[in-house]
Amino acid sequence: MQATTGFALRAMDHFTVLTTDCDKTRAFYEIIGLRVGPRPPDLGGTGLWLYSGDKPILHVIGKSELPDDTAGMLDHMAFRATDLRATIAMLKEKNVAWRMRRLNDPFGVWQMFFKDPFGANVELDFDGDEAGPEGWLEKHQNQWGASA
Repeated sequence: MQATTGFALRAMDHFTVLTTDCDKTRAFYEIIGLRVGPRPPDLGGTGLWLYSGDKPILHVIGKSELPDDTAGMLDHMAFRATDLRATIAMLKEKNVAWRMRRLNDPFGVWQMFFKDPFGANVELDFDGDEAGPEGWLEKHQNQWGASA
């Protein structure tokens, strides 16, 4: 649907996070499959662009200190992902704490949440037909129903 302003948004392009340690931030996002790619040199300052495939979807800006005022900060960024159980194993191996929920139909997706090293909330969404975490159905059967 086209907006009444005469233009229409097509898709989300990228997110930007602030950090005091670009290397630590890069290493964290590499564990979920992003990779460093080209960044325009005329942007100046410290930073990097992280890519998924050939698209830069996460811009990282290095700062000497993070702002105290977080009003209006982005609540979280969400990525579509695959292989829920492998992701759980990898996050456990990297000692990244996470939590999860399952949305019932018509959404039917698994949602995983965790924080990056500087507190940005990250969400990974997995198709609902993927196998859930070991023991999930038994533990949440009353809450989510037998078809979860």
